[in-house]
Amino acid sequence: MTVAKSTVKRGLRRPAEPDLGFNWGPVNSLLLGLGLAVLVAGYVGLSRGSITLAPVLLVLGYCGLIPASLLIRGRNAKSGE
Repeated sequence: MTVAKSTVKRGLRRPAEPDLGFNWGPVNSLLLGLGLAVLVAGYVGLSRGSITLAPVLLVLGYCGLIPASLLIRGRNAKSGE
């Protein structure tokens, strides 16, 4: 009894993914790092009892800098929706 071997080579390439226009650059990394630093400062202020500065820093981090790091595109981004 013989077993037939398949001689068809399977492609090793992955299927093409659609370009959604998301490019991560140095500005995005800077904004994300700044957002995380502001969040840490907000939580440190919160642990020390700050009732004014800590909430402002947390809102700035969560509602301003983190979303900005995800939404801002570079100037040379030509693709996207």
